[in-house]
Amino acid sequence: MKMIKKISIVIFAVSILISCGKETKKETESTSSKAQNQPNIVFILSDDQSWTDYSFMGDKNIETPRIDKFASESLTFTKGYVPTPLCSPSLASIITGLYPKNHGILGNDKVYDRVKGDRKASQKNRAEAYKPIISAFEKQSTLPDMLKEKGYLSFQTGKWWHGNHKVGGFDYGMTHGNPKRGGRHGDYGLKIGREGLDTINNYVDLALKEKKPFFLWYAPFLPHRPHNPPQHLFEKYKKKTDSEHLAKYWAMIEWFDETCGQLFDLIEEKGLTENTLFVYVCDNGWRQNPDKSGYMSDSKRAPYDMGIRTPIMYKWAGKIKPKMDTETVVSSIDMVPTVLDILNIEKPKNLPGISVVNTEKLNKRKGIFGEVYAHDFESIEKSMFYNMAIFPPYKIIVPDPIRKKNEKVQLFNINKDPFEKTNLAESHPEIVKDLQGKIAAFRAE
Repeated sequence: MKMIKKISIVIFAVSILISCGKETKKETESTSSKAQNQPNIVFILSDDQSWTDYSFMGDKNIETPRIDKFASESLTFTKGYVPTPLCSPSLASIITGLYPKNHGILGNDKVYDRVKGDRKASQKNRAEAYKPIISAFEKQSTLPDMLKEKGYLSFQTGKWWHGNHKVGGFDYGMTHGNPKRGGRHGDYGLKIGREGLDTINNYVDLALKEKKPFFLWYAPFLPHRPHNPPQHLFEKYKKKTDSEHLAKYWAMIEWFDETCGQLFDLIEEKGLTENTLFVYVCDNGWRQNPDKSGYMSDSKRAPYDMGIRTPIMYKWAGKIKPKMDTETVVSSIDMVPTVLDILNIEKPKNLPGISVVNTEKLNKRKGIFGEVYAHDFESIEKSMFYNMAIFPPYKIIVPDPIRKKNEKVQLFNINKDPFEKTNLAESHPEIVKDLQGKIAAFRAE
């Protein structure tokens, strides 16, 4: 009898363990299913490239087949903008959804003492001056921070100016950000793309292993200088121009395009394309000087469209309808709100952007803004160069009355004059007054 009781107890205990195991398995399957229903998110960021420098945007020399195909499969806005024409503040806007005046990253460096003839001392001073900026930025809420409530893993690769990747809320990343080890704008992260995508492959495998959706920041150091493209691409473009500098720049763009293709293929090979939201933007413009290795003054760091305009694209197969929108003005400040809207996460009240998949809100918005500060900045008051307002068909550029006191207000009809050749400010004073009022209100927000 005692033996029968013992056997019954054992059977009962085993049945409980089996039952618990089934429940645990159900919970795991439920979690896995939930993760699969949330799209992975991939931000692709070009670095120093004009809005014109894609074959799908009409360039007759540059070939960008993988990005062209991506554009045809996306909700593509050809009149996209970043709020500022410089790397660090532009990237800070992309990851926070805020304008520079709100997130505090105004330029690439805080003003620091440059010691003539002593590079190490200068670098040390630069790092010390930037520390408080990183500390302040760490308090900002970034997209990786916001995605944590949905269980996302966030991965950083490529350009990253703001210290260690963890400052941006990333769980894993390539950038250590330690100035003593060469950390400034990406360090090890700058290898991605130029030296393959192995790290991204490992990150994606980690997310799959943990059955979690992921956010990937792919911001390769491309087509950014050094312009040292693969030889076969350089030879290809040398046949198209007498300028070695143009040939190298064009080749860098196709090299970047190739890496985008490698990324798309990697996601496809893992069976993740159908459940991945891809977003594309360029951090700031670049018009190559044909006579030397550098940019023309109307592009990077300038308030003109060659400095701040970029195509912005959103692709989620079967969920976002492909469309080539050549009229609507959008901004990189919309990228975070759009992702939050798609994931049904409430948008923080301080975000000025909108969800571009919300047609009603998109149609109601009349314009966006831009700002240009000094490369080495102190504060908004001491470092402002230009304010811009883009309310189609007009765009206004207002120079700072102190730091740009010899420059005039410029007004362009960017629909008819996309390369901003004809200043209409004197002939349209009422429009100038209206847009200056809008800028004043924007600055007060």
